[in-house]
Amino acid sequence: MQKPKVLVTFDSMKENNCGYFYFGMGLGDALIENNQNRFNLTFYIYRRTLYRFQNKVKLLFRLKLHMLFFPSKNKFDLVHLSDQTCRLRPSKVNAKKIMTIHDMNKVHLKFSKPHRIEVYLKELRALIAQVDKVVAISEFVANDVKHYFPEATDKVSVIYNGADKLMVTPGHKPPITPSKPFLFTIGLLSVQKGFHLLPALLYNNDYELVISGIETPHKQTIIQEAEKYRCLDRVHITGPIEDADKAWYYQNCAAFVFPSRAEGFGLPVIEAMHFGKPAFLARKTSLPEVGGDVAYYFENFEPEHMQEVFNNGMQDFNARKPIEAIIKQAEKFSWDNAANQYFALYEECLNR
Repeated sequence: MQKPKVLVTFDSMKENNCGYFYFGMGLGDALIENNQNRFNLTFYIYRRTLYRFQNKVKLLFRLKLHMLFFPSKNKFDLVHLSDQTCRLRPSKVNAKKIMTIHDMNKVHLKFSKPHRIEVYLKELRALIAQVDKVVAISEFVANDVKHYFPEATDKVSVIYNGADKLMVTPGHKPPITPSKPFLFTIGLLSVQKGFHLLPALLYNNDYELVISGIETPHKQTIIQEAEKYRCLDRVHITGPIEDADKAWYYQNCAAFVFPSRAEGFGLPVIEAMHFGKPAFLARKTSLPEVGGDVAYYFENFEPEHMQEVFNNGMQDFNARKPIEAIIKQAEKFSWDNAANQYFALYEECLNR
């Protein structure tokens, strides 16, 4: 019997310091390892993508002309569009179609003018109408989809992302290594990540703070807040880092802090919790699903409240040392589980 031909799009992996890159790498590797000869897999990527899945799978390279015409439109039984950017438009392929939606942050952040949000919702509604199944990466995202597109409710299911435990490289140290106990966070230095709120946590203590990720003009706001709290000498903004640096920071930090107000999932939270670290999170969007009852939550972003949550949380963590419970929470999210759930959805979609 001929195996079903499945195309999985990972064309959002252009930059190797973005969430889509790590999503594609984690899910792609897990799909390859767990396939067990069930499907004839092909991955759709940019030719310039650094990660080529160790030559274990067929690759189809994206070309600009695919926006107009996709020569392989009739060659696949199923196409999994692994994020909602859909550079390969659903209308360009004749196959069963599944689309993963990672977030609908635009409707929460309110940075865009109302008419732009309407355009965004109209475009996303059109994409959803063209696919057979929609996967949300958290219950929060699933509820967003059902709220704004109730006609798609029966299409929606939830498959959580996975997270690999990073391995610490023996003897390795990042270029910036704090000399005192430090807090760590990582992500795009954007307003919604809330990193400008973190210098307040250094008030009246000796902690240092390491912020890693792609820099934006918002970096200046973070610096201004550090100056306000007179802790600029204890705030280190590293820019993008490699996995070896990231693992060192996770292993050696006193706590992971992530006051993001818009997250579809929150991969760095799980990465930190794999190391048994206390996680201090905003009680916003999907983060409570990830942190569960072992994380500490900021109910609002007032400096005094955040300082109280942090101080009380560190006292609780140091008294109880719930390291095993934190690691157990992180282990709920694995790429193997995600891959097998996607395979089950592929089969369901193909058999309908």
